[in-house]
Amino acid sequence: MKTAHLSTGRDFPIGKVLCLGRNYAEHIRELGNETPEAPVIFIKPASSIIGEGEAIVIPPYSNDCHHEAELALLIGRRGKDIPADRAMEHIAGYGVGIDLTLRDIQGELKKKGLPWEIAKGFDTACPLSAFVEASRVANPQNLRILLTVNGRKRQDGTTSMMIHRIPAIVSHMSTRFTLEPGDVILTGTPAGVSRIVSGDRVVAEIPGVATLRVSVS
Repeated sequence: MKTAHLSTGRDFPIGKVLCLGRNYAEHIRELGNETPEAPVIFIKPASSIIGEGEAIVIPPYSNDCHHEAELALLIGRRGKDIPADRAMEHIAGYGVGIDLTLRDIQGELKKKGLPWEIAKGFDTACPLSAFVEASRVANPQNLRILLTVNGRKRQDGTTSMMIHRIPAIVSHMSTRFTLEPGDVILTGTPAGVSRIVSGDRVVAEIPGVATLRVSVS
């Protein structure tokens, strides 16, 4: 069973990983997508999670795997239909995650109008850091998100650029799924996503919160 480690020493068995797509305007533009009226939600299985120092394995059926660095929320309290003004009470911690996407597979499936979970939920598709206790993050809506590949910066944005803010994300997710302790929410990625290949070393960082180092096998 995959677990999320909180800085207090508590471990949470991870249930589901809920992901928000198209939450940064520049990222929407770089992929040529339309800005959605409502949040775009998809799910990664817990089996897709890897941690610090582990290796990404790109499936042999893809030749275009992209990195997407994101602020990750760890849910600590169960909730359904959570009001936005109570949403922050349900967050136990913050971390950094990488939403890996098989862009070629996703594109093919989108053209056919088919679900694209296999482009997002493959084994190792969700590198995830440990989590810092929520009370230690003064303003999660003003955090810098960085990602480098082989020491070269690819992504550099801030959570202030989100279209949907953190309370609204948690509230909306809870209207679609009951949130349970150990669930993880990935909140979207800033611009700069690009391809990674075998041999790359990837570092995602939210200064003051978490750093995550993984390689590509």
